Amino acid sequence: MKAMQKGFTLIELVVVIAGGISSAATVNYAARKASSSKGVAYNSATPCGTTELNSIMQTPLPTSGYTFAQSGTMDCSVASNDGKAASCTVTPTKGTAATATVICVQ
Repeated sequence: MKAMQKGFTLIELVVVIAGGISSAATVNYAARKASSSKGVAYNSATPCGTTELNSIMQTPLPTSGYTFAQSGTMDCSVASNDGKAASCTVTPTKGTAATATVICVQ
């Protein structure tokens, strides 16, 4: 008889975290563009830092077991980068990394 898996695999959790970041960034961008009093100005020079990512999340990201790093050199503090995307890599201590996309918004 085949053993039945219980719970989630690590890659499934990483993909959920990366998807959550991308989803939150999209909603935040749309809200901020609709009204400057809504959403959060996502204009950091380091858009993939844990503090910056947590500013757009409703629930804080896990701080242990994962690292968040920027892929590329997008600087969201530059006004001309408004609306451009920055790629963030979510890497667990064990397992496969996933990529999340955040959108710069002034």
